[in-house]
Amino acid sequence: MSRRPRLKVLSRSLGLVALGALLHLACEHATPSSQAAPGQRPEELGEALAKIDETVITVGEFQNRINQQSPYVRARYTSIERKKEFLDNLVRFEVLAKEARGRGLEKDPEVLLTMKQLMIQKLMKEEFESRVKLEDISDAMCQAYFNAHPEEYNKPEEVRVAHLLVKDEKSAKKVLADPRVKGQEGENFRKLVAEYSQDLATKERGGDLRYFDAASKEIPAEIVKAAFALQNIGDVSAPVRSSAGLHILKLTGRHKALNRSWEEVKLQIRNKLYRDRRQTGMEEFVKGLRSKAKIEVHEDRLAKVRIEGTGPEAYRGPGVPPPAPGMFHPGAPGAPQAGPAMPGTPSGAGMIQPPGQ
Repeated sequence: MSRRPRLKVLSRSLGLVALGALLHLACEHATPSSQAAPGQRPEELGEALAKIDETVITVGEFQNRINQQSPYVRARYTSIERKKEFLDNLVRFEVLAKEARGRGLEKDPEVLLTMKQLMIQKLMKEEFESRVKLEDISDAMCQAYFNAHPEEYNKPEEVRVAHLLVKDEKSAKKVLADPRVKGQEGENFRKLVAEYSQDLATKERGGDLRYFDAASKEIPAEIVKAAFALQNIGDVSAPVRSSAGLHILKLTGRHKALNRSWEEVKLQIRNKLYRDRRQTGMEEFVKGLRSKAKIEVHEDRLAKVRIEGTGPEAYRGPGVPPPAPGMFHPGAPGAPQAGPAMPGTPSGAGMIQPPGQ
């Protein structure tokens, strides 16, 4: 077996180990007395349902586990047979967790990383669970944002065209006579651009000029006027002369003017301000923790890091963008998930949900 398949098998195995360990920890720290149902005697909750060596699963812990699920999932476990199934799966995970601990896997770097990620997510959730609430965002705050950002809710009509630049009328006629110039499909027109266009700046992207409005100053006025004269997607203009030469335009998109009222966007703005306030709070929280910690960073040693299957110049890997502002990890699989994720259900929480889901 090659190294990469072995790593995948190991990753899946460690994920299962982490799952069992986390279920075990959750059962250890459950508080069954606080989850007593109406009419249920407290002593019932402490009774053992199952014992796996030194680990005991009580009625209360099992009850908590099921009641933490969504109403839809809970409805599936009302019968004795389904409860047996749920309990059997908990026992299965405890057995696996015990075996994993016996092999020392609780100290494995990948397991420790998974635990750290979940601890961070839980920390952020607990820290911001009640610090900022949606109802804290008033109508006045939303109205102020709406008034200060009219460009977000009122936009002029925009068009998108691809253009092909040639130097003379003979070339323009040749292009217009080519059957590939017609139709809504853009692939044929991109081939024409690659073959004939003299505009090197846009040639690699098929002549695309992206969206612009009638007041655009980035596009020559004659091209703007001709572009807005095109009616239907796929329409092609007659040659348009500019200082650069003759342009042949193909309409590829159109956005209608956007005029949204305060009532239409009030809820959208409230949610945005809510997310922004929590994000800011998280950034400040992390900043405070960093200021208290003794941190040493040796950026000069980053050049010594070698990424498997890539050269030194491909540090981030192909297709992986640099981290966005405010993020604390690269946006790549396997990177430590220590970013300021929104409080709530942790990302990847499906990994640690009890059996039955």
